[in-house]
Parts: sequence; C-alpha cells; structure tokens
Amino acid sequence: MIARFRSADMLATPIMLAMATFHVWVVLTGAPQVFIFRGTHLLFGLALVFILFPSFPKTSRLFWPGRALDAVLVALSVTCIGYLFVEEDYILTRFALVSELAPADLALGTLFIGLVLEATRRTIGIMLPLVAIAFLTYGMFGAGLSWSYLVDVNYLTTEGIFGIPISVSATYIILFIVFGAFVEKSGAGRLFIDFAMAVAGGATGGPAKVACLTSALFGSISGSSTANVMTTGSFTIPLMKRLGYRPAFAGAVEAVASTGGQIMPPIMGAAAFVMAEFMGTSYLTVVKIAAIPALLYFAAVFFAIHFEAKRMSMRGLPAEELPRIGAVLRERGHQILPLFIIVGILMVGYSAPYAALIGTASVFPIAYLRKTTRGDATLANVIDATTTGVRNSLQVIMACAAAGIVVGVIGFSGVGMEFTNLISSLSRDSLMLALVLTALAGIVLGMGLPTTPAYIVQVALLVPGLVELGVRLEAAHLFVLYFACLSVITPPVAISLFAANSLSGGKLIPSSIASLKLAATGYIVPFMAAYGPALLLLGSPLQSLLAAITAVCGVIALSAGLHGYLLRRCSILERLMLVGAAFGLMIPDVLSDGLGLATALLILLVQSRRPEEPVPAPSVAN
Repeated sequence: MIARFRSADMLATPIMLAMATFHVWVVLTGAPQVFIFRGTHLLFGLALVFILFPSFPKTSRLFWPGRALDAVLVALSVTCIGYLFVEEDYILTRFALVSELAPADLALGTLFIGLVLEATRRTIGIMLPLVAIAFLTYGMFGAGLSWSYLVDVNYLTTEGIFGIPISVSATYIILFIVFGAFVEKSGAGRLFIDFAMAVAGGATGGPAKVACLTSALFGSISGSSTANVMTTGSFTIPLMKRLGYRPAFAGAVEAVASTGGQIMPPIMGAAAFVMAEFMGTSYLTVVKIAAIPALLYFAAVFFAIHFEAKRMSMRGLPAEELPRIGAVLRERGHQILPLFIIVGILMVGYSAPYAALIGTASVFPIAYLRKTTRGDATLANVIDATTTGVRNSLQVIMACAAAGIVVGVIGFSGVGMEFTNLISSLSRDSLMLALVLTALAGIVLGMGLPTTPAYIVQVALLVPGLVELGVRLEAAHLFVLYFACLSVITPPVAISLFAANSLSGGKLIPSSIASLKLAATGYIVPFMAAYGPALLLLGSPLQSLLAAITAVCGVIALSAGLHGYLLRRCSILERLMLVGAAFGLMIPDVLSDGLGLATALLILLVQSRRPEEPVPAPSVAN
C-alpha cells in the first residue's frame, strides 16, 4: 500500500531520518522536559502516519483531495503538539484537573484525541480506537466525568496519551525496533535460518523444528508475532509442507513459534521494557523471571513437533540440502555479536536505550568484518534499515498513544477497582477461579490488538485483582503478558494464525485445533508461575531447579499425550494418563510431582517393551 505513493516516501524519508537522529540525541544527551520529549516523539509518529498511510490508499497518487486532507492532518498535528511546546510554562504551572480548561485547551485537546484515534485506525485497524472510544464513553456516562476533564487528562497531563505507554515507546521500543531492522537488513536473518537448518534440519520433522528455533531467535527481536510469521514462515512453511506436514499443522507451528518470540528473552519484542516500567524494576529482572517460562513454552512446541513427526513417520531433510554448522558459523557467526553486545552493556550497568544504541551502531561494522557479509554493509542499507525501523515503529507508537487513553480513563474513573471487585466477587476468593476469569478476560481484551497495547490494557485492569488475591507482582504481570500474546493465536480472532494460513493454505478449524495443542503449555505456564514463583527464579536456587526439572518433564508428557506419541504410538488410555501425569508434574507439590513422574515412567516402561506398528511414510509434496 505504502509503496504506491513514491512522492510520500520521498517526503517521509528525511522525516524518518530526523526522528531517528532525535532519539539518538536523547540517548547521548539525556531526555528533555517530559512534554517536549514525548510530544516530539508522538508528533513525528502522527506526521509520518498521515504521510505514509493515506486517506484513500486505493486511489492514484494524483488524487489530490485525499492528499490535501492528509496534509491538513499533519498541520493540525503540528498545531496541537506545538501548542504544548509554546505554552510549556503555563501547562507546568497550572493546577491539572482542577483549573478550568481555556477554550483553546478544550478545542485543541479534543482535536488531538481525534488525531490519535485516526492515526491508530490507519496503522493497526479499528479495534483499538473502538476500545478507546468505549472507555471514553464509559468515563463520561458511567463514571460521570466531564468531557473537559477527560481532555485535561489526555492532553495536558502525563496520565493519558502522554503517560507511561508513550514514554516506554519513546524511551525504549523505537530503539529496539530500529535495532531489529538493522539486524534484518545486515543479512543476519540468514544466520538464524541457516543455523537452525544446520542444527535441526536433518532431525525428525526437521523443517518444523527449524521454524521453532528460527522464530525463537528472530521473534524476540522483531517485536511482532505476525511480522515474524510472514518473515520466517515464507521459508519454513513450504519446507514443512514438502516434508509431508498437513498445511494446517505447518501454519500452526509457525504461528505458535512466532508468538513465543514475544515472551523469549532477551528482547521479548520490547515487552520486557514495558514490564520493567510498570513493575518499577530493572530490565534484567524481567529477563530473569521470563527465562524459564519461555524455555518451557519452546520445549513444549519442540517436543510436540517431534512427537507429531514420529507419529507420522516423517524424516528430516536430506543431508545434501543442509548447511554445515561450521560453515555457517565461519561465514555469519559474527553477526550474533550485536545481541551479545546489548546484553553485555546491560549487565555492566548501562541503560537499555544506551545498550540499544551501541548494539545498533555495531551491526553494520560487524557485518563488514567478513567478506561473506560485507556486501550488506553499505550506506544505502544503513539508510534503508533506519527508515524501515522507524516505519515499523509507527504501529507501536500509535498503539501506545491510544492505549494511554484507556489507561487514563481506568486510572481516573475507578473502573479498574470495579473490575477487580467483580473478579473477586465472581471467584469468591478462589485463586484458581480468579486466574481462569483473568485469563479469559485477557484473551478477549487482546483479540485484534497487538501485544503491547493488549498487555498495557490488561495491566491496568487485571493485575491489581491478582495481586489482591496473593499472586506476586512479577507473576501477575507475566500472567497477563502471556495471555496478551496468546490472544493472537486463540480463535476466533487469531491474527497470527490467519497470517500463517495465508502461507500454508490451511483451514481455520484444523489449524486452530493444531495451534491450541501446540501452545497448550503456554496456557498452563502462567498458572504454574502464579502458584509456584520458583519458576520465575524467585525462590531458592534448589527450589527453582526442582521446579524447572519437574516442569520440563510435565511439558514433555503433555506434548506426548496431546499428540499421541512418546516412544511408540499411544493408546487412548496412555494419552489420558500422560495428560494426567503432566498436570501432576506441573502442580508445585511434592506428592503430585511424585505421582506424575511415576505415571510417566510407567508408560515409558510399557512402551519400551512394545514393538512399534509400521506406519507408511507420507508422500512428499512437490
């Protein structure tokens, strides 16, 4: 869509480069006054959206009335935010939410909210603007707040549109999205694919395991599960189908694995920085608590792929089609260094924005070190990576701005407390029932929304209720993050699954069933963390080690039970016993762990003594 408007691209390119330069300047010199910093960030975002996402995208670029309207919207954005800059002293000295709004404040604030909602609609669709409008409506007619009060919150304070979500976007997210674009444009994406192919391509169900590994590596950086599906899936899905996987299963593997990238440290699709801001803790703390649950998620997907491949008698790719790991590391292994640079800088105590900046600056010089990757280290690619990163950040910027409206209304209307009381009364102080209700609410709230705004909305509504019932703050945040992520593969609004099906040709119902089986552990791990904080490395080292070991055994048993294979094809009774053993191993209790382990070992013993039934190999697709 954007490519059709070349004149718009020519206008947008210098603005995108200026935006990137502004954020580099902020990292190096420190952030200016809060309205100047967040306002400039959002002004760049609004202007670029109205330039790059035209009013009438299907008409010719010579359709001047539409382009004239977009120019007017850019001018209005400059006016609304420029007013905040010019009247900075007045805004900082007035009594916010007490002083009556001047007519200019009310008019410009109303216009500003409309501009944010329209820009959000253009970038990510109608769902989030409708959610924001619903909360504004509730604020007026349900909580009795005046429109001028809501405008004050969202335009002249740092509690609404200029609140924590846009602060995180301006401080962290854009820098890491640009980093991801630099990694992609430098050719490092090829490293992830070739490395995964060398490691797992020849194994049982090789291409599906490649999808799992590649999506874990690339998904953590990309910031979008759907973008991850379209990037890695265009390579892995045809390979899976060629090997004999059903289209529905091939699409489900890619969608589930790509979704897991959002919870995979170190970057976690920028969610780690949003979590750190809301929890008031460090980035490294978030990475620590997310590590074991993420590994459990991918272990479950990996073993599910393995068991499905064994059940269908699938083999890996021929050795002559696979890259050799030594050659991969010699030719492209150095391209993983920027990721280690970021983690290393963080570990010695520097800020996340500074680490992102240094990591980004290192990408192309490191690519230049080897002849095999030197061709990608060009000035044109640097400019392309910068503009691509800024363009990719527009969805997140507008999502954070619109989510700020929701957070502002929740904070000042009391709806968050009412929601907490509702869950508490429905659950009648039962933690399990409260967790189930919260999970369902999280999936519903996250349907149709990108991960970041879905998580932000859920933090405001759902986390206080869980904490009130005794869940540790870290576990509560991880709980809602998981269901914000899983909403994109949970029917009926499974955005990432739809994207994968467009590549695989799979049908909705079979692919939905396959994705639910593959991601089953993802739905269970948050409950395990809520009841057993040791999985989040919050207990003693011994407690965390035992919890991790039993949890790994549990996810393997669950994958085997759901896919009907362990050492041999499973009977119905064996599948039921394995699922029961899995739940026993996942419950943080010594007795249940012992029963689950004994059941799993019994099935292993029985199957080891039983010959496998021969199954004809599937036909290989062309």
